Amino acid sequence: MDFILAALGLVILLLAGDSLVRGAVNVSLRLGVPALLVSLTIVAFGTSAPELLISIKAVLQNSPGIALGNVVGSNTANILLVLGIPAIISGLATSRSAPIKSYLTMLGASVLFIGVCFIGPITWVHGLVMLAVLAAILVDQGREALAHRRNGTANDAAEGDDGDDDLEGADPDMPWWKILVFLGLGLVGLPLGADLLVDSSINIARAIGVSETAIGLTLVAIGTSLPELATTVMAAIRRQADVALGNVIGSNMFNLMGIIGVASLFGAIAVPPEFLRFDLWVMLGVSVLIAPFVFSRSLDMTRLWGVAFIAIYAVYLWLVVA
Repeated sequence: MDFILAALGLVILLLAGDSLVRGAVNVSLRLGVPALLVSLTIVAFGTSAPELLISIKAVLQNSPGIALGNVVGSNTANILLVLGIPAIISGLATSRSAPIKSYLTMLGASVLFIGVCFIGPITWVHGLVMLAVLAAILVDQGREALAHRRNGTANDAAEGDDGDDDLEGADPDMPWWKILVFLGLGLVGLPLGADLLVDSSINIARAIGVSETAIGLTLVAIGTSLPELATTVMAAIRRQADVALGNVIGSNMFNLMGIIGVASLFGAIAVPPEFLRFDLWVMLGVSVLIAPFVFSRSLDMTRLWGVAFIAIYAVYLWLVVA
């Protein structure tokens, strides 16, 4: 029954997160907020809402293993699983994409996060520092995106294209009642799904004799990485490797700085010893593992690399559970 409830909670979380993004995007656009600003803020925060709610719920229930495992496990899964599966399906032409600055920023955020964990427990003071770093990253990305749009979309502007049609979830003809329904479903579904998933995950851990940390790093982390996996698979099918890499890098940065930053405001997060000995270093190691694909102009992530990534992830899961 707990496995069924965990699956139900995960489905509710994913559907509610998508519903909240759709509602918020269309409210913002109706109020005249530029599509670019919406994509950098509302969509980014909304797609990470399931992870955020799970971590907050886990902190309030004094289950730091699930709160941290959700984030650290998701970052590891994002690289090995979310990049590995699309690479097996069609390969990723990473030699034609260059998210170098974002990648270096992600590595810096990873090192900062590990440092905070060693100082631990993670308190609201550390959380404010991480949120300030995230805000600086978003401001910098916003400036770059605006500059890129000014320099590269003059023709679109002349044709009256404001970019709203390219924004996920945007529907210029959506009536207000439908927007409010989307918002309501999202606001009700997210806490409900988080409650079901966290409570059932704790029960599963106790029933099968594994730690809450292991459940957070496996069941919860893989589940909350499903939206990133779906996005990356579609990007791979469309031969958009830059979208695939950018999706993973952006998600990992927000997980570290945003989710734990906000969750720490609801209570101090103790860092389990196994994180300091093993899981944090695996997360950093797999982040470094994709450096050749980011910096090289001749190396693509082929199917063979995809198989290798999945094999590494399978070994990691076995070690965590064992």
